Amino acid sequence: MSLISQVYAASGTIGVPQPSGMKITDIGVLISRVISVVFILAGIMTFAYLVYGGIEYLTSGGDKTKTEAARSRITAAVVGLAIVAASWALMKLIAFFFGVDVFEGNINIPKPY
Repeated sequence: MSLISQVYAASGTIGVPQPSGMKITDIGVLISRVISVVFILAGIMTFAYLVYGGIEYLTSGGDKTKTEAARSRITAAVVGLAIVAASWALMKLIAFFFGVDVFEGNINIPKPY
């Protein structure tokens, strides 16, 4: 028996020890938290894009090309906000009909037997 296997046999555990500060022990919780962070970042970025388009519109000074660019930026921000809202609503519908609530960490991934 090698020295490493003797140490593991003496300790009674085999595997990789987890750090004491590790809070996520389930892949479902990790996916849930990543999706929640992505939704928050998408909302913040959409709002910032909308504000930037509004400032660009106000400072265009009547120039037609700058006004059109600002208007298209605002339109893109509103469409982005609609996409984020629709995807949130879709996730809630999936949670309601199938019982898989991504925002609550209720993702059950089948384990091999």
